[in-house]
Amino acid sequence: MVTGSPGGSGDLVAALEALLFVADRPLSTGELAELAEVPAATVTEALGTLASSLDGRGIRLQQLDDTWQLTTAPEVADRVRRYAERTEGRLSPAAVEALAVVAYRQPATRGDVERVRGVDSESVMRSLLHRRLITEAGRRDSPGRPILYRTTFTFLERFGMESLEELPTLDLDPATDPAPAIGVAERDGVDETAEPEVAADRHAG
Repeated sequence: MVTGSPGGSGDLVAALEALLFVADRPLSTGELAELAEVPAATVTEALGTLASSLDGRGIRLQQLDDTWQLTTAPEVADRVRRYAERTEGRLSPAAVEALAVVAYRQPATRGDVERVRGVDSESVMRSLLHRRLITEAGRRDSPGRPILYRTTFTFLERFGMESLEELPTLDLDPATDPAPAIGVAERDGVDETAEPEVAADRHAG
């Protein structure tokens, strides 16, 4: 366990930064408090100090609901995106479509995505999960209890946003066709030849 004393608040801030750096997923305030063995209110205060210390640098502390994660700064999003495209490949048009539906309707099920796209989307959803652009968010209280999905910190980072409030405003009904807005945010970052097994499902049936 990491303790916030006796070294004081500076040690706690450093410990929280290290924990968030090594974590492979966002950590909640409660988890950080348990790991640091300090009250949640103390963690929240220390996270505020950490966020201030990172202002103007290439790494930022990002909050989503009650979870926290270190991400790259929006100001360097273009450079980070170029690196991601080099190592992971660009998103296919099919992936952009499915991701847009989840982003604007979250939490959304695979069925929600398929109703908007009009084709089977199992493979494209699996691809988005693999890229950590979406994650499971419980189950819908309906027959079959389908899995719900939401976007992730990685999604925000990939598209250079700090929160979902920065999603482009749509001039059309997002429940009908939200893909164009995400396509703009991707800044032509789709590859017509990428993920052929995923892109093919657009033409299924």
